Amino acid sequence: MNRLAIFFVFVLSVITAKSQSDTLVSLVCTSPGTEIYELEGHAAIHLRLDADRDFVISYGQFDFNSPNFVYRFVSGQTDYHVALYPWSSFIYQYQYQGAERTIIEHPIKLTGDEVLRLAALLEENLRPENREYRYNYVKDNCATRPLQMIERTIGREIALGPAPEPFCEGATTFRDVMRYYHRNYPWYQFGIDICLGSGIDYPLSRREMAFAPTILTSMLTPDADSIVGEARVYEPESVVTSLPTPWYLSPIFVCYVFFVIGLWVTIRQLRTGKQPRVFDTFYFGVKFLCGILVTFLIFVSVHEATSPNMLLMWLNPLAIIPCIFLWIKSAKKAVNCYHFCNFALVFAMCAVWPLQNQVANAAFWPIIFTDLMRSGTHIYLFIKEKRDEK
Repeated sequence: MNRLAIFFVFVLSVITAKSQSDTLVSLVCTSPGTEIYELEGHAAIHLRLDADRDFVISYGQFDFNSPNFVYRFVSGQTDYHVALYPWSSFIYQYQYQGAERTIIEHPIKLTGDEVLRLAALLEENLRPENREYRYNYVKDNCATRPLQMIERTIGREIALGPAPEPFCEGATTFRDVMRYYHRNYPWYQFGIDICLGSGIDYPLSRREMAFAPTILTSMLTPDADSIVGEARVYEPESVVTSLPTPWYLSPIFVCYVFFVIGLWVTIRQLRTGKQPRVFDTFYFGVKFLCGILVTFLIFVSVHEATSPNMLLMWLNPLAIIPCIFLWIKSAKKAVNCYHFCNFALVFAMCAVWPLQNQVANAAFWPIIFTDLMRSGTHIYLFIKEKRDEK
């Protein structure tokens, strides 16, 4: 009811608004937070029609409690919505409610008619039948939407300055930006690198770089466009930062430990002839689950960047064969067939990887080598057994 009341106040404000001296339009960007969905910051539009009518319009709002949220998110049905709340609530949320995040406000110099035009566009977006939209993590999000709304108002693009360091030099991709902001969350990036294919690995234009609010705020400079004013910074009393993941809990260390364990059980198998069923069941079981996810994202999900994904040659549902059938003596032929096909596919993937543009997480390689080692060992012992029979 409070949201509905605020919306009606906003609608009435748009209808009755007139150009006044204290009118303000600005793009506001916050510094990164500690939650996964806050790591690139947040952006919104600040619209003040007068001292009593001071609003923030925020794109990219979502509700974890909505029906089937996880399935809809994974399948690409990311129907986020536009939110409206008072400026005072925005300040409180980002600086005093346990967030302690810096807010940078960039005034946008609009004429009185342009302010009213923007207000009318926002009011149209906020109507119940229009407030939901198909969110795209890199191309249609909380940073790109506010920028587009202001540009629709003025009828042209706002000139953006150069990207900040470390993105100002070289060919930067979406994955490069993600890795920078996710550096303290390596397991999160590990998951992204599994799920997202080559669609995020092309060099970005200056405008595409602005998908991250923290980059957008650096590119909005007075020198870039005459309508962008001097930024105002709201500093919190203290700043909460995320601590780096300890090296011994990082994906690269854990995966190399797993490789060493795989090497040990392989050497033991070659010496004793005893198959490490528990190890193989665990590994190929995890691989099967990851393969289900990758297959779903490629063939079912409508996420733009999940297909193509070269990792399907390594992570696919066929891993269920050794996971289960290695416990069944009569299914030995199926297991043998899987290992021959798996070794060929994974080896081919490694061979062609340098020739394509998808970037792999460094932690993948020790697991991929473990995969080749396990299938290669099975093939070697199978051939040796056939020779001994002769």
